[in-house]
Amino acid sequence: MDWSKTKSIFIMVFFILNIFLLYQYLEKRDNNQYELITEASIDEMLKGDEVTYDPLPKSTMKEQFLIAQSKVFTKDDTKKLSNQQIKMNDPTKLVGIFDKPLSISQSVQSAELEQLLKDYIWNGSDYQYWSYDEQNSTIVFYQHWDKKMFFNNSKGKVTLYLNKNQQVISYEQTYLEKIEKFKKPKELVSAIKAIETLYINGDIQPKSHITKVELGYYNSLQTTSATHLLAPTWRVVVNDKLDLFVNAFDKSVIELNTEEKILE
Repeated sequence: MDWSKTKSIFIMVFFILNIFLLYQYLEKRDNNQYELITEASIDEMLKGDEVTYDPLPKSTMKEQFLIAQSKVFTKDDTKKLSNQQIKMNDPTKLVGIFDKPLSISQSVQSAELEQLLKDYIWNGSDYQYWSYDEQNSTIVFYQHWDKKMFFNNSKGKVTLYLNKNQQVISYEQTYLEKIEKFKKPKELVSAIKAIETLYINGDIQPKSHITKVELGYYNSLQTTSATHLLAPTWRVVVNDKLDLFVNAFDKSVIELNTEEKILE
Protein backbone atom coordinates (compact mmCIF):
# COMPACT_ATOMS: atom_id res chain seq x y z
CA MET A 1 0.00 0.00 0.00
CA ASP A 2 1.27 3.47 -0.90
CA TRP A 3 1.10 5.13 2.56
CA SER A 4 2.39 8.40 1.24
CA LYS A 5 -0.46 8.60 -1.25
CA THR A 6 -3.01 7.52 1.40
CA LYS A 7 -1.71 10.17 3.78
CA SER A 8 -2.11 12.82 1.12
CA ILE A 9 -5.70 11.73 0.45
CA PHE A 10 -6.57 11.96 4.17
CA ILE A 11 -5.03 15.39 4.44
CA MET A 12 -7.00 16.56 1.42
CA VAL A 13 -10.28 15.12 2.81
CA PHE A 14 -9.75 16.83 6.19
CA PHE A 15 -8.86 20.07 4.43
CA ILE A 16 -12.08 20.00 2.39
CA LEU A 17 -14.11 19.09 5.50
CA ASN A 18 -12.63 22.00 7.44
CA ILE A 19 -13.47 24.38 4.61
CA PHE A 20 -17.06 23.07 4.54
CA LEU A 21 -17.45 23.45 8.33
CA LEU A 22 -15.98 26.94 8.22
CA TYR A 23 -18.41 27.88 5.44
CA GLN A 24 -21.38 26.60 7.49
CA TYR A 25 -20.20 28.50 10.56
CA LEU A 26 -19.78 31.76 8.64
CA GLU A 27 -23.14 31.34 6.93
CA LYS A 28 -24.89 30.73 10.26
CA ARG A 29 -23.13 33.69 11.84
CA ASP A 30 -24.11 35.96 8.93
CA ASN A 31 -27.73 34.79 9.14
CA ASN A 32 -27.82 35.49 12.87
CA GLN A 33 -26.30 38.91 12.32
CA TYR A 34 -28.86 39.60 9.58
CA GLU A 35 -31.69 38.66 11.93
CA LEU A 36 -30.31 40.99 14.60
CA ILE A 37 -29.93 43.82 12.09
CA THR A 38 -33.45 43.20 10.72
CA GLU A 39 -35.04 43.17 14.18
CA ALA A 40 -33.11 46.29 15.12
CA SER A 41 -34.38 48.07 11.99
CA ILE A 42 -37.97 47.01 12.78
CA ASP A 43 -37.62 48.42 16.29
CA GLU A 44 -36.27 51.69 14.94
CA MET A 45 -39.13 51.92 12.45
CA LEU A 46 -41.75 51.34 15.15
CA LYS A 47 -40.10 53.73 17.60
CA GLY A 48 -40.10 56.40 14.90
CA ASP A 49 -43.90 56.21 14.81
CA GLU A 50 -44.18 55.76 18.59
CA VAL A 51 -45.53 52.23 18.27
CA THR A 52 -44.84 50.34 21.48
CA TYR A 53 -45.34 46.76 22.57
CA ASP A 54 -45.13 44.59 25.66
CA PRO A 55 -42.61 41.68 25.88
CA LEU A 56 -43.08 39.30 22.96
CA PRO A 57 -43.18 35.48 22.82
CA LYS A 58 -40.00 33.60 21.92
CA SER A 59 -39.10 33.95 18.25
CA THR A 60 -37.44 30.57 17.64
CA MET A 61 -40.30 28.11 17.34
CA LYS A 62 -41.48 25.34 15.05
CA GLU A 63 -45.07 24.24 14.63
CA GLN A 64 -47.26 22.11 12.38
CA PHE A 65 -50.64 22.38 10.76
CA LEU A 66 -53.51 20.77 12.64
CA ILE A 67 -56.19 18.65 11.07
CA ALA A 68 -59.52 18.20 12.85
CA GLN A 69 -63.08 17.04 12.30
CA SER A 70 -66.41 18.53 13.28
CA LYS A 71 -67.97 16.48 16.05
CA VAL A 72 -71.31 14.84 15.38
CA PHE A 73 -73.23 15.05 18.65
CA THR A 74 -75.36 12.18 19.92
CA LYS A 75 -78.03 11.90 22.61
CA ASP A 76 -75.49 10.13 24.83
CA ASP A 77 -73.40 13.32 24.85
CA THR A 78 -76.27 15.27 26.39
CA LYS A 79 -77.43 12.84 29.09
CA LYS A 80 -75.40 14.44 31.87
CA LEU A 81 -76.23 18.04 30.94
CA SER A 82 -78.43 19.52 33.66
CA ASN A 83 -81.03 22.29 33.76
CA GLN A 84 -81.55 22.40 30.00
CA GLN A 85 -83.46 21.17 26.99
CA ILE A 86 -81.37 20.15 23.98
CA LYS A 87 -82.14 20.57 20.29
CA MET A 88 -80.05 18.99 17.51
CA ASN A 89 -81.49 20.06 14.18
CA ASP A 90 -77.91 20.07 12.89
CA PRO A 91 -75.95 17.08 14.27
CA THR A 92 -72.75 19.17 14.44
CA LYS A 93 -74.39 21.86 16.58
CA LEU A 94 -75.93 21.63 20.04
CA VAL A 95 -78.59 24.14 21.01
CA GLY A 96 -79.34 24.27 24.72
CA ILE A 97 -82.19 26.17 26.40
CA PHE A 98 -81.89 26.49 30.17
CA ASP A 99 -84.89 25.57 32.29
CA LYS A 100 -83.78 28.12 34.87
CA PRO A 101 -81.74 31.08 33.54
CA LEU A 102 -78.20 31.36 34.90
CA SER A 103 -77.29 34.63 36.60
CA ILE A 104 -73.86 36.15 35.97
CA SER A 105 -72.00 39.21 37.24
CA GLN A 106 -72.87 42.53 35.63
CA SER A 107 -69.16 43.12 34.97
CA VAL A 108 -68.87 39.86 32.93
CA GLN A 109 -65.90 38.05 34.47
CA SER A 110 -64.11 35.58 32.17
CA ALA A 111 -63.17 33.21 35.03
CA GLU A 112 -66.78 33.03 36.19
CA LEU A 113 -68.03 32.37 32.67
CA GLU A 114 -65.46 29.66 31.99
CA GLN A 115 -66.58 27.92 35.19
CA LEU A 116 -70.17 28.15 33.95
CA LEU A 117 -69.13 26.34 30.78
CA LYS A 118 -67.44 23.61 32.81
CA ASP A 119 -70.66 23.14 34.83
CA TYR A 120 -73.26 23.24 32.05
CA ILE A 121 -71.63 22.71 28.63
CA TRP A 122 -70.39 19.44 27.13
CA ASN A 123 -66.56 19.46 27.41
CA GLY A 124 -66.85 23.06 28.56
CA SER A 125 -63.27 23.16 29.85
CA ASP A 126 -62.06 22.99 26.22
CA TYR A 127 -63.26 26.55 25.55
CA GLN A 128 -61.77 29.92 26.41
CA TYR A 129 -63.50 33.28 26.77
CA TRP A 130 -63.24 35.52 23.71
CA SER A 131 -65.66 38.45 23.80
CA TYR A 132 -68.83 40.00 25.16
CA ASP A 133 -71.15 41.79 22.76
CA GLU A 134 -73.30 44.01 24.94
CA GLN A 135 -75.42 45.27 22.07
CA ASN A 136 -76.43 41.78 20.91
CA SER A 137 -76.37 40.26 24.42
CA THR A 138 -74.02 37.44 23.45
CA ILE A 139 -70.82 36.03 24.92
CA VAL A 140 -68.44 34.06 22.70
CA PHE A 141 -65.91 31.36 23.57
CA TYR A 142 -63.56 29.53 21.22
CA GLN A 143 -62.12 26.09 21.59
CA HIS A 144 -58.45 25.74 22.51
CA TRP A 145 -55.98 22.88 22.18
CA ASP A 146 -52.50 22.52 23.67
CA LYS A 147 -52.97 25.96 25.29
CA LYS A 148 -53.62 27.61 21.91
CA MET A 149 -56.95 29.06 20.81
CA PHE A 150 -58.76 28.35 17.53
CA PHE A 151 -59.28 32.00 16.57
CA ASN A 152 -62.58 33.05 14.99
CA ASN A 153 -63.56 29.42 14.35
CA SER A 154 -67.28 28.76 14.01
CA LYS A 155 -66.62 25.00 14.14
CA GLY A 156 -65.19 25.13 17.67
CA LYS A 157 -67.34 27.73 19.36
CA VAL A 158 -69.81 28.35 22.18
CA THR A 159 -72.17 31.32 22.08
CA LEU A 160 -74.14 32.24 25.20
CA TYR A 161 -77.36 34.24 24.82
CA LEU A 162 -78.47 36.63 27.56
CA ASN A 163 -81.81 38.16 28.50
CA LYS A 164 -82.40 41.74 29.65
CA ASN A 165 -81.66 40.71 33.24
CA GLN A 166 -78.11 39.65 32.37
CA GLN A 167 -78.98 35.96 32.68
CA VAL A 168 -77.87 33.18 30.36
CA ILE A 169 -80.98 31.68 28.79
CA SER A 170 -79.54 29.52 25.99
CA TYR A 171 -76.43 28.61 24.01
CA GLU A 172 -75.11 27.13 20.78
CA GLN A 173 -72.12 24.82 20.65
CA THR A 174 -69.85 23.33 17.98
CA TYR A 175 -66.75 21.24 18.63
CA LEU A 176 -63.65 20.04 16.80
CA GLU A 177 -62.42 16.55 17.60
CA LYS A 178 -59.81 14.02 16.42
CA ILE A 179 -57.25 16.82 16.38
CA GLU A 180 -53.88 15.74 15.02
CA LYS A 181 -50.68 17.43 13.93
CA PHE A 182 -50.28 17.41 10.16
CA LYS A 183 -47.16 17.57 7.96
CA LYS A 184 -43.61 18.23 9.13
CA PRO A 185 -42.76 20.98 11.64
CA LYS A 186 -41.92 24.31 10.04
CA GLU A 187 -40.18 27.32 11.51
CA LEU A 188 -42.53 30.14 12.40
CA VAL A 189 -42.02 33.78 11.57
CA SER A 190 -41.24 35.68 14.73
CA ALA A 191 -43.75 37.79 16.61
CA ILE A 192 -41.86 40.96 15.72
CA LYS A 193 -42.01 39.97 12.02
CA ALA A 194 -45.79 39.58 12.33
CA ILE A 195 -45.96 43.07 13.82
CA GLU A 196 -43.80 44.41 11.00
CA THR A 197 -46.11 42.84 8.41
CA LEU A 198 -49.17 44.48 9.97
CA TYR A 199 -47.37 47.81 10.29
CA ILE A 200 -46.27 47.84 6.63
CA ASN A 201 -49.79 46.77 5.64
CA GLY A 202 -51.17 49.86 7.39
CA ASP A 203 -53.10 47.92 10.04
CA ILE A 204 -51.11 49.37 12.96
CA GLN A 205 -51.35 53.13 13.21
CA PRO A 206 -48.71 55.51 14.67
CA LYS A 207 -48.78 55.96 18.48
CA SER A 208 -50.45 52.56 18.91
CA HIS A 209 -49.65 50.21 21.77
CA ILE A 210 -49.58 46.48 21.09
CA THR A 211 -51.04 45.03 24.26
CA LYS A 212 -50.91 41.33 23.47
CA VAL A 213 -49.32 38.91 21.01
CA GLU A 214 -50.16 35.21 21.19
CA LEU A 215 -49.93 32.13 19.02
CA GLY A 216 -53.01 30.12 18.10
CA TYR A 217 -54.65 28.56 15.04
CA TYR A 218 -56.84 29.86 12.24
CA ASN A 219 -58.83 27.90 9.65
CA SER A 220 -56.55 27.53 6.66
CA LEU A 221 -58.69 25.31 4.50
CA GLN A 222 -62.46 24.92 4.60
CA THR A 223 -64.00 22.09 2.60
CA THR A 224 -67.53 20.85 2.18
CA SER A 225 -66.60 17.86 4.34
CA ALA A 226 -66.31 17.83 8.13
CA THR A 227 -62.50 17.97 7.97
CA HIS A 228 -60.67 21.21 8.75
CA LEU A 229 -57.05 22.32 8.35
CA LEU A 230 -55.76 24.88 10.83
CA ALA A 231 -52.58 26.94 10.45
CA PRO A 232 -50.47 28.45 13.24
CA THR A 233 -51.41 32.11 13.49
CA TRP A 234 -50.22 35.16 15.41
CA ARG A 235 -52.91 37.19 17.09
CA VAL A 236 -51.83 40.81 17.62
CA VAL A 237 -54.02 42.97 19.87
CA VAL A 238 -53.72 46.74 19.39
CA ASN A 239 -54.76 49.15 22.15
CA ASP A 240 -56.72 46.35 23.86
CA LYS A 241 -59.40 46.74 21.17
CA LEU A 242 -58.34 45.64 17.69
CA ASP A 243 -57.57 42.00 16.89
CA LEU A 244 -55.26 41.36 13.94
CA PHE A 245 -54.09 38.00 12.59
CA VAL A 246 -51.01 36.92 10.66
CA ASN A 247 -50.28 33.47 9.26
CA ALA A 248 -47.23 32.32 11.25
CA PHE A 249 -45.82 30.34 8.32
CA ASP A 250 -45.93 32.80 5.42
CA LYS A 251 -46.61 36.21 7.10
CA SER A 252 -49.82 36.73 5.12
CA VAL A 253 -52.36 38.98 6.84
CA ILE A 254 -55.66 37.25 7.49
CA GLU A 255 -58.55 39.54 6.66
CA LEU A 256 -60.87 40.45 9.50
CA ASN A 257 -64.34 38.93 9.67
CA THR A 258 -63.35 35.98 7.50
CA GLU A 259 -62.96 32.44 8.71
CA GLU A 260 -61.70 30.73 5.59
CA LYS A 261 -58.36 31.36 3.93
CA ILE A 262 -57.65 28.89 1.14
CA LEU A 263 -54.23 27.27 1.36
CA GLU A 264 -52.37 27.54 -1.93
